[in-house]
Amino acid sequence: MADLGMSRRSLLRGFSGLGTAGALAALTGCGVPAAYVEAGDRSAADRSARDKSLVFANWPLYIDTDDKNTSKRPTLDAFSKRSGISVKYTEEINDNDEFFGKISPALMNHQETGRDLIVISDWMAARFVRLGWVQEMDRAKQPNVAKYLDPQLSSPAFDKGRLHSVPWQSGITGIAYNKKRLGREIKHTSELWEPSLKGKVTLLSGLDEAFALLMQGDGVDITRWTADDFHRMCDQVEKYVKNKQIRRFTGNDYIKDLSTGDVLACQAYSGDVIQLQADNPDIEFVVPEEGAELWAESMMIPNLARHKSNAEKLIDYYYEPEVAAELAAWVNYVCPVPAAREVLASSKDKDTAELAEDPLIFPDDAMRKRLAIARDITSGERVEFAKRWNAIVGL
Repeated sequence: MADLGMSRRSLLRGFSGLGTAGALAALTGCGVPAAYVEAGDRSAADRSARDKSLVFANWPLYIDTDDKNTSKRPTLDAFSKRSGISVKYTEEINDNDEFFGKISPALMNHQETGRDLIVISDWMAARFVRLGWVQEMDRAKQPNVAKYLDPQLSSPAFDKGRLHSVPWQSGITGIAYNKKRLGREIKHTSELWEPSLKGKVTLLSGLDEAFALLMQGDGVDITRWTADDFHRMCDQVEKYVKNKQIRRFTGNDYIKDLSTGDVLACQAYSGDVIQLQADNPDIEFVVPEEGAELWAESMMIPNLARHKSNAEKLIDYYYEPEVAAELAAWVNYVCPVPAAREVLASSKDKDTAELAEDPLIFPDDAMRKRLAIARDITSGERVEFAKRWNAIVGL
């Protein structure tokens, strides 16, 4: 994806100075009384049958567009033409916490958000599920989701059975490095701490983005990590900050550092690296031998959405392998529909067909064995852990 100046997966950097969005996020993390935050009736009278429309809120540059007219979105336009459902598509989500602050007042007060479908990172999706702010989907109306959803993404700890969420796109947090400048391969997370890389390493600044890979490098099973695992990881990172091994902490700006050679190795997202490799084939992305984090950004239907059935139809449409393939060819993240691989492989366009063989879009079996979905940071843990992590990032 293009460098947006911040990561789409950027996260809470601490509670001070965050304004309304951060304050709301902090309150829910601290455990505001249930009577204040819990949802009441989740569903509203569904207008889908008589009102063929829906409002879809997503991140910038996260859907296919026409090269000649970026206001046209081929897959979305095809859905409207086929179904008769018009879609108001907004690129209004630039940060999870910011968007949380935008719609949480309505949800807290049992009011409509004005949106029928939203896409948020799974760590934030966990918060919405925990607070009871999203509706359970009717899988009987979503046969493609039931049939084609990647089994590895089908039942995260925060939403068993994916009843409230469906991945829009997925990705891997691993290590990117410049093989030519470094002069060798990287296979282990521990290699980031070698003396030859002193001052040439960056880590992601967001707690939820950074912690899993670092724990995995220490041999931790991130599906069941503990507070002791977290603090041991922080002790290690703190040491490497103080001795200048780590150059700095970043959002998406690691892309520039890696491109210029200011940094030789960094924590990175798989989709970003595919774009970097198009300009610089010396850039490599590795899933370390110890493992890497598999994550998703998921579609959810907020409470009191007025077009729930229409939203469910749109979600299921994007799980048709042909549609998923068209979207994957544009966004270059891990496709949550493995069956789309065969569609791309059969393309007459050579560049498109080659995408089917890219393990960063369709992970092979060897890579999948090293991927895991991290246990979410609970509301009871978040304040303590965020305080510790943000203190390190600010050193």
